[in-house]
Amino acid sequence: MSHLDSLVACAGRFAGTSRLQDPHAGSPDESPSTVTVTSVLGGRFVRLDYTWAYRGAPQEGSILFGFDAGAGEATAHWIDTWHMSDKVMACRGAVSTDGRFSLRGSYAAPPGPDWGWMIDVAPEGKKVLRIVMHNVTPEGLAELAVEAEYARAGS
Repeated sequence: MSHLDSLVACAGRFAGTSRLQDPHAGSPDESPSTVTVTSVLGGRFVRLDYTWAYRGAPQEGSILFGFDAGAGEATAHWIDTWHMSDKVMACRGAVSTDGRFSLRGSYAAPPGPDWGWMIDVAPEGKKVLRIVMHNVTPEGLAELAVEAEYARAGS
């Protein structure tokens, strides 16, 4: 059994809603969203490609998941048109026994210290997928940034 099995089982297309905690407006910005889950290299990796919108402008992102057996931890590379611009965030974390991924990364916030970022992906069977992201202040306070819930398209 692979640590990525819960995501591999979700291969396919999902549709739902994404809610960005808009830092400019101070309130949530909600948009329709899709996510496509793809097994890569025979299940050694899994990629989530998602779409959403900010104030009507199309956005997209991708998370490539892996598992480092030597270190015993989940890995991911995250890119997103709105959050990451032209950078890649490397993340590390854990996979729970029920197949939920909890990943952590960080990004530069000059002129101050780096900030943290948390990505939690929770597959619920093969029909529901939840993605929650938090911004983490340099002091360690986690603030909700994005929450998205998807149902398998056509179900």
